[in-house]
Amino acid sequence: MTITILDAAAAETELDTLAEILHDCVLHGASVNFVQPFPISAARSYWQRQLPDLRDGRALLLAARRSDAIVGTVMLGLDTPPNQPHRADVKKLLVHSHARRRGLARALMLAAEAEARHRGLTLLTLDTEHGSNAEPLYHGLGYTLLGIMPGYALSADGTATQPCAFFYKTLG
Repeated sequence: MTITILDAAAAETELDTLAEILHDCVLHGASVNFVQPFPISAARSYWQRQLPDLRDGRALLLAARRSDAIVGTVMLGLDTPPNQPHRADVKKLLVHSHARRRGLARALMLAAEAEARHRGLTLLTLDTEHGSNAEPLYHGLGYTLLGIMPGYALSADGTATQPCAFFYKTLG
């Protein structure tokens, strides 16, 4: 497995693969801001909307590859207010269902942290559905639970509101 940074041009070339990963994650219950039914066209549209931020440096996209195919992503949102240039938001940690349980999510997060440190960032923030499979990962990586907000977002199947866990990590 290799992890690389995808610039806007590379992300545009990989739009279909990125869309497939996002689509697969939502269909398998990931709460990543979308609800079912979730057509592949909506996933592709999401990634197309990210291209300007990638191009302008407001976001950074890391991709995990196995056998040269992208199987996972994580994005750092770098477009923070003027009084917060030291931090980034972790967004869209996604691993295709066929590639899970092999340490890819952990590797992507560690790579994102390393890149954040390289850029001089000292704080990462993120949120995830409380009780999700992602929560133990963030705890294991040393993220601190800031709090849980009840009824924050709809579940991926759109049937109920779910609580959201907010985390942060100070980078040393």
